[in-house]
Amino acid sequence: MQAHNFLLSGELVEGGHRLAQRVYYEDTDFSGLVYHARYLHFLERGRTDYLRCLGCEQSALLSADEEGLVFVVHRMEIDFKQPARMDDILVIQTMTEKAGGAKMVLNQEIRRGDTLLIAAKVVIAVINKHGRPRRLPESVAEKFLGHPV
Repeated sequence: MQAHNFLLSGELVEGGHRLAQRVYYEDTDFSGLVYHARYLHFLERGRTDYLRCLGCEQSALLSADEEGLVFVVHRMEIDFKQPARMDDILVIQTMTEKAGGAKMVLNQEIRRGDTLLIAAKVVIAVINKHGRPRRLPESVAEKFLGHPV
């Protein structure tokens, strides 16, 4: 599927989620390349819309039960392979590696066409609304591990 056909929140695909984003002037530095910290924004949008497409909006999870459920980035490894430029159409792919216990591991890629620009591994801690670790409910873990396409 071509990037211009994506829905606003992207789409679920086998093994994860795909989201298209355009690079704007505000995303670039003086050289015309995407500023390195902006890739964190693209990756966050990919993770947030993955949750949304799975039916796990973060605001609803916070108030789903007495404890509340919150996802926070615990660790992130990023490999910068190639730069993106203004007006590029990027595809952010998010795939679940692990979902269970008190953490999730997501693998993310940012591509321009077939070219891999960014590869990231994101470890997400699962906490309650008071900041204490909590187990990921099985029903939520199942959505990440075996969502229908």
